[in-house]
Amino acid sequence: MFKAVLFDLDGTLLNRDKSVELFINQQYERLYELLSHIPKEQYISRFIELDNHGYVWKDKVYQQLISEFNIPSLTWEELLQDYVKQFKHHCVGFPHIHKMLEELKNNKIALGMITNGYGQFQMDNIKALEIEKYFDVILVSEWEGIKKPNPQIFMNALEQLNVEPSESVFIGDHPENDVKAAQNVGMKGIWKKNNQWTDIEADAIIDDYLELPLLLKKLDFNIHSHTK
Repeated sequence: MFKAVLFDLDGTLLNRDKSVELFINQQYERLYELLSHIPKEQYISRFIELDNHGYVWKDKVYQQLISEFNIPSLTWEELLQDYVKQFKHHCVGFPHIHKMLEELKNNKIALGMITNGYGQFQMDNIKALEIEKYFDVILVSEWEGIKKPNPQIFMNALEQLNVEPSESVFIGDHPENDVKAAQNVGMKGIWKKNNQWTDIEADAIIDDYLELPLLLKKLDFNIHSHTK
């Protein structure tokens, strides 16, 4: 059986699209007096579009919003500050993540997380999901000085968990930065299904985390039946 399971955060454990939607709705309400000249739906949908599933950092997003919507009463720095401070209050995890992590822990499987992003910001979101206690190792790219898909960040996590790549599985939503990158260092790569990509080459695909324990058994069985 696998000795370690490692996860990405955004789009994998954190339902980022849903969290962003909740946050940006609230931001508009909070700053309504300063934003009311912009129709709410327009502000929300443009933010989501520019954010591009989190692959564009918010300084760029807010600079663009301010120039497009002509917001004289706020600076992009103030909007960014609001995002950094408030986002954690809107974090929503995917269904069954606590039950699944609990079960892996009970099966004596080491748990790790590797996420790209800003250190404190990501830690605040992890704490908001109340999952920090399950993890033996959490690496955030800003603090590590390297980010996925760099193989080194995977190797660092495995070293801290004291497991070999071949004994480990990585679960993430990005085909290249997560699945392929993990496979490149010798881990198994499981893709967390979403609507952004199709035709993903992964060792397995997961949609609902209740399926994970069985999925791991199947993967393990396939490896051993091929090596005999």
